[in-house]
Amino acid sequence: MNTRKTLALVVCALAVGGCAYPRQGSGDYTAYGVRAEQSVRFGVVESVRLVRIDNPNSGVGGVSGAIVGGIAGSHVGGGSGQAVGAVLGAVAGGLLGQAIEQDATQRTGLEITILLDSGKYVAITQEADENFRSGDRVRILQQANGISRVTR
Repeated sequence: MNTRKTLALVVCALAVGGCAYPRQGSGDYTAYGVRAEQSVRFGVVESVRLVRIDNPNSGVGGVSGAIVGGIAGSHVGGGSGQAVGAVLGAVAGGLLGQAIEQDATQRTGLEITILLDSGKYVAITQEADENFRSGDRVRILQQANGISRVTR
C-alpha cells in the first residue's frame, strides 16, 4: 500500500474516532459521580419540550476532511490542474468533514420545566432517554458541581 493511501486511511480513522461522543443519559454516571452525595428535590413536571443538544465541534472532522479532500483532489488533472484540484478538494472535504462531525455529535434532548414542592420553578435539559409528561411526579438529583438530572 502506498504512503498516500495509508495516510488517507489513518486520517479517516481519526476523523471517525474524533466524532464519537460518549452518550450519558439520566441513568448513567461517570466514575467521578459514583459515591458523590447528591441533593434531592421533588416536584411535578409542568412542561416538556424537545430540544437539540449540540456539542462544540472539535475541528477533527473539518481538518480530516480537508486532508482527505486535498489528497483526492490532487489526483485530478495534470500539472497546475493538480494544485487547483488539491485546493478545491481540501475546501470541499473540510466543509463536508465539518458537517459530518456536527451531525454525528448532535442528539435529542428534553427541556423539562418542574414546579418544585417548594413552589419554585426550575428547568433542566438532559438527553431524551426517559419519557416525561406534564403532571408526572419526579425527583431532581443535583451534584455538588451543579449538574442535575431528572428521574422518576
